[in-house]
Amino acid sequence: MNLHEYQAKDVFRTYGIPVPPGRVAISAEEAAAAARALGGSVWVVKAQVHAGGRGKAGGVKLARDVEAVRAAAADMLGKHLVTAQTSAEGLPVSRVYVESGSDIVREMYLSLTLNRERGRLALIASAAGGMDIEEVAHKTPERILSVNIHPAAGLEPYQA
Repeated sequence: MNLHEYQAKDVFRTYGIPVPPGRVAISAEEAAAAARALGGSVWVVKAQVHAGGRGKAGGVKLARDVEAVRAAAADMLGKHLVTAQTSAEGLPVSRVYVESGSDIVREMYLSLTLNRERGRLALIASAAGGMDIEEVAHKTPERILSVNIHPAAGLEPYQA
């Protein structure tokens, strides 16, 4: 199953995991309206595609006013985003996620993925993560923790 970022954050909210407020939009006007509804003075406009590396490919943009939100959304919607994880054709952007800006003290990487070889979920984490997790994996793989989770037992206390 693939989830867009906004869908994953809805799941997080359901379970009480704090995430910044955000709204999904399918047009530049909806994106601008989302920014106005969220309030504040800084937003992040994020292309919703099933691929990493969106920031480096222009699929994540910081906006400091509502017009910049509208422009960023217009620039992304209807286009194809090409990242290191897509084909040369890229993936179509039909939605953007407008999120309230946050003060970032520290950036980490956390992923839950299916390890098909082991038939288990794998929790992958790194304090060195963020936008350059692929580079971290290539140059300093020891900085990435990967834990396979037993399907019946779940995440054990000694693993977390």
